[in-house]
Amino acid sequence: MRVRLSLVAVAVTIAVFLATLGWADPFSFSTGSPDGRLGALSQPPNLARLETETADDFLLTETTSITTATIVGLVPTGTSLANISNVEVEIYHIFPKDSDVGRTSGPPIFSTTGVPTRVNSPGDVEIDTATRDSTLGSLIFHASLLSPSFSVLNTVVAGINKAPLNVTHGEGPASGEPVQITITFNPPILLPADHYFFRPEVLVTGGNFLYLSAPRPIVPPGTPFVGELQAWIRNSALKPDWLRIGTDIIDGNPAPTFNMTFSLKGETIPGAGTPGEANCHGQSVSAVARQFGGVAAAVSGLGFSSVKELQNALKIFCRE
Repeated sequence: MRVRLSLVAVAVTIAVFLATLGWADPFSFSTGSPDGRLGALSQPPNLARLETETADDFLLTETTSITTATIVGLVPTGTSLANISNVEVEIYHIFPKDSDVGRTSGPPIFSTTGVPTRVNSPGDVEIDTATRDSTLGSLIFHASLLSPSFSVLNTVVAGINKAPLNVTHGEGPASGEPVQITITFNPPILLPADHYFFRPEVLVTGGNFLYLSAPRPIVPPGTPFVGELQAWIRNSALKPDWLRIGTDIIDGNPAPTFNMTFSLKGETIPGAGTPGEANCHGQSVSAVARQFGGVAAAVSGLGFSSVKELQNALKIFCRE
């Protein structure tokens, strides 16, 4: 009996010890499945279109290594999956971070000559260290067909105009083939706890990639969170500003709002340092070593290819 009680006591002690370390949890986020309401262009420039970016938000409550993502979009019927030739992902802070507030009207609206407001939009520019591009080898993607056909009630493709011509009500229904693109980041994207926007672009030779909307607010089995924002869009003629797809372009009474269909997965890093602080790198190395039982073991656990790559990522994360 004493032996059994001792073993129980040891187990409880270990459990309490691990809890005090802030042991990590796998990170998983999803907006759910396409709802058939909207397809919004999100692709690099080509001969027919300006670069067009569609972005939706997500929340990190801990420093996180994001290893994979999925997005779902509509391509023209009969398009070969081989025609999906490039994928790029950018991450944005929420305005006013990374933004020139001086070019806006200031609080509370933060309007510009081009858009009604910048409140709750993505920032002017992306987080450079979080950009991943398949042409540069910093991400790998795989596309798969989800079903033979899919339709959306409305689209936003070319009608992305500066104010006061921003309300176009969209460009009407569209049909095509829904494709899911699974993305592996190489190296993973390492971000501190914060609220962000996720922006993918997909190049489809001979056609458009219409990023598909998901239910808003997010519903299970998606990952609801307090403070979720609606999707925004811009083309290169509108930069650095953004428009709300539902409120500023489609409009209505009430105006619709949208999420976009994407998911993210990775691993949290409790106890990581704070970017910009002097002890950030040491704290972060200690956190991953404690979490995985050593820096070498953390490499595969966090999705990196080598100790050097992980160390470099932590230095970039800490802004060294």
